[in-house]
Amino acid sequence: MLTTVTLFTLRPNQKRWGLAQMGTSPPQLQRVTGLLFFKLAGSGADNGFGLWPNLHRYGFLAVWESAEAAAAFFASHPLWQEYRQRSTEMWAVDLLPLKSHGFWDGVNPFNYPTSETTVPDDAPVAVLTRASIRWQKTWRFWQYVAPTSAAVAHADGVRAAIGLGELPIIRQATFSVWESARKMQQYAYRDATHREVIKLTRQENWYGEELFARFQVLRSEGTLDGINPLEVLEATPPV
Repeated sequence: MLTTVTLFTLRPNQKRWGLAQMGTSPPQLQRVTGLLFFKLAGSGADNGFGLWPNLHRYGFLAVWESAEAAAAFFASHPLWQEYRQRSTEMWAVDLLPLKSHGFWDGVNPFNYPTSETTVPDDAPVAVLTRASIRWQKTWRFWQYVAPTSAAVAHADGVRAAIGLGELPIIRQATFSVWESARKMQQYAYRDATHREVIKLTRQENWYGEELFARFQVLRSEGTLDGINPLEVLEATPPV
């Protein structure tokens, strides 16, 4: 099995098409052979963390039954070929789950057997946090969590970070890629603001559902804002 995350930036004249795909692509994706779980998400302004939408940048997260199924889809499926044609750039990472807890639509899609359970401290890792926010807690979330999540993009060791959402305001996720597990752990355990926000989410019961997952990055391909955030992995074949 394999998890992939692809971030793509649409051409300037494709905003209406991209927004429409949030409704029209999922039925087609549900019929893709070997695709076990997927989420197509929009992003916000300010690198994805703003309240207002960015109608040019989207994310596609997928869990596949095999690396071969993923490769076949990205190489030749008509829907993905259309995404390619309408995008100015794409950045894709292949991921191996290391740790995950919580639920996404009632399941944990990353709780599947892997051949490895640890990652070297100097190897790149990715982190996904996702939450379904209670309506009455949205103001508190955007007051505290959104600025804190945006700050992750500037943390020492972060190579890429973006805020993604299935639905505006209430279903939000943060995806970040770090140059090493060591850098990620230093931020998670030493940043006082980060720890305080986590404490508040528990005390005030902000989320109806939430999920946290950590991954080893197996492969990095393409560009995001003109560069490959993990260029060192670009030529590494997927495991």
